[in-house]
Parts: sequence; C-alpha cells; structure tokens
Amino acid sequence: MTEIAIDAGFDSGNIEVLSIDGTRARLAIPKDHMSEFAQWFHFRVTGAQGREIELKISGLNASAYPGGWPGYDACVSEDREYWARATSSFDKDENGGTLTVHYTPAAASAWFAYFAPYSMERHHDLVAEAAACDGVDLIRLATTLDGQPLDLLEMGEGDTAVWLYARQHPGETQAEWWMEGALECLTDPTDPVARALRKICRIHVVPNCNPDGSRRGHLRTNAVGTNLNREWDTPSADKSPEVLAIKNYMDTTGVDFAIDVHGDEAIPAVFLAGFEGIPNWSDALGEQFYRYERILDRRSPDFQTKLGYPKTPEGRANLGISTNQVANRFGACAMTLEMPYKDLADFPEPEQGWSPERCKLLARDCLASLLEWLETREG
Repeated sequence: MTEIAIDAGFDSGNIEVLSIDGTRARLAIPKDHMSEFAQWFHFRVTGAQGREIELKISGLNASAYPGGWPGYDACVSEDREYWARATSSFDKDENGGTLTVHYTPAAASAWFAYFAPYSMERHHDLVAEAAACDGVDLIRLATTLDGQPLDLLEMGEGDTAVWLYARQHPGETQAEWWMEGALECLTDPTDPVARALRKICRIHVVPNCNPDGSRRGHLRTNAVGTNLNREWDTPSADKSPEVLAIKNYMDTTGVDFAIDVHGDEAIPAVFLAGFEGIPNWSDALGEQFYRYERILDRRSPDFQTKLGYPKTPEGRANLGISTNQVANRFGACAMTLEMPYKDLADFPEPEQGWSPERCKLLARDCLASLLEWLETREG
C-alpha cells in the first residue's frame, strides 16, 4: 500500500511527522519559536485519494490549552476555500494526550488545520482591496522583526474614534475572517450600516497585528516568542514593535470604542470580555460595555452571555492586556471578542462547526450593534 505524504513547509504550516505507515500517521505539534506555546497545526496530506486517513496528533496534554481538545473536530479542506470538519476524538491517556482524526479525501490532497487558515497572501489581498476603495487610507505603521509591514486602514468622517484590531494571537485565524467580513461591510458604498458608521466615526482597522507569527505558523506569539497581548503596558521595539506602533498611533487618534478580536480554544461559544478591575473603572464606563453586550446579544443568534471569562476583581486588571490598557488609558468602551475553535454548544452547525462564513456574518452584526449603541447614547 502506497504511503501518504505530509507537508507543512508553507505559509502558516506547522506539524512534526513522527511516523507514517500506509494511510496512518503519528504527528506532533511544534512549539512557537522561542516560546512554550503549542496548539496550532496546519499541514497537507497527499496520496490518499479515496482511502481513509488516520492521523494521530500526540503529546497534547502538554499543549498550551489541553481543554481545547475534548469535543473538538479538526478542520479539513480539499480546495482550501471551503472548510468542513473531520471526525475527531481525544484520548487524554493515549501517548500523552492524542487527537485521532479520520477522513477519506475525494481529491488528491487534503489540508488539515486547527481552524481555517488565513494566509498572508490573502491578508495582502484584503488590505489592497480595502485600500482601493473610496475614502480609505492605508498607513504602514511599522516594520515587524521579520521585515513585514504592519498595516492600518482608516475610513470615515466622524468624530467618534473606533478601533478594530485582530490576530494579536496569530493562530486565532477566526479573527481575520471576522476582519474580512467587517471590511467588506465598511467599504461597501451601499451598505446602510457602513454609510451611517462612516458618517459619525473615524474607523481605524488593523486586520493582522502579528504578521510574523501568522506566517511562521505560531499559535500565540510573534517572531521572538512574545505574547503581544501581554505587552500593552510597556511595549518595546525589540520584543513587541507591533504593539508599540499601534499604541503610539492610538495616542494620536484617541479611542472611544475598541474591539480586539480573538479566538478561544476551550469555550464553545461567542462571547465578550470587558475591562473590570482597571484602576480607572467607573460604573458608568462599565455600563457602556454592558449595554453594547446586551445589544449584540439581541441582534446575533450566534452570540451569548452565559459562557465566558470570570470578571476580574477590583484593582486586579492586567494592564498588559489590550482591552484593559485601552479602557484605562483612554476611558474607552473597549472589549475582547472571543470566537470558538469548536462549534457553538447551543447553536451547532454539524458540517462546518464554527466557520469562516460565520465569523464574517458575526462581524456585520457587531458593526450593526455598534451603530445602535452610538445612536442610542444618552446625551
């Protein structure tokens, strides 16, 4: 029987091949460079057309978030456009925790990933398409440690400073799929939500805060192993130039409203995290966040408020985290949007689970909720 072949030497590829026996393979997930984080995988399998593949990814009890594996089905695509789910199971007692994936490809190749990848080429297409639209300005904020551009898109004529930024954690590709949906809405000259937002806001968008980690196939860090979403208190040019550039530019524009877009490994839900526990907390500022949360909960069937992170106690907020820093520094209504790697527990979609398409649809619901939030402000 001809053996399958497994490759990961491409944009965001990440896997270690331990052994191959026919259509069965034993695999492991390498750590992010200069870091202990390991969870993201992305690889191609060839030579299995019409035959069932069995892939065993082991050592997962030592991964960054072991709670992410139970109940998780790997993402799979044969055309790299439509991503479905491959039947998967997790056994914590097998070889240090093993995810077993079964799939029978109809085509000559099948691509597997922790979530549907968002390549740097697609990122550049997204930026170029948005920048070509009327009223959109493209600003090159900085050069990353690997020499890539860190891009910002700006649009709108209003006074309210809105910041949308994503993928501080590069393996959370849900975030840039959300950004694609947001930019498609915001740059549409006929979309009523976009037209209204552009009239009353100046909107600042960073579609990918971590190009280096994205290209390298990292879960959570940049080129030198830095978790960018712990750097917002004291970013530095040698460890976190991405955060340094974004924060400095925020100081020039101010921030009234901000969404930092992420993905969560373990929680099977879409939810928001706020900024409880910051030094400059006030009930009035907190109510701005809770009001937005209520609006989004009403507007989007994919959003919920039952599952999420616990609220931080008074005075205990980590100001190295973006949402806390931005809320505290600017008095902004800031928040972290989390989307799952799994499906939604209370609103499942069996074939795809949580998917790029649902990320994009959620983005427009978030923008429509922002418009309602702005239009119903007191005073």
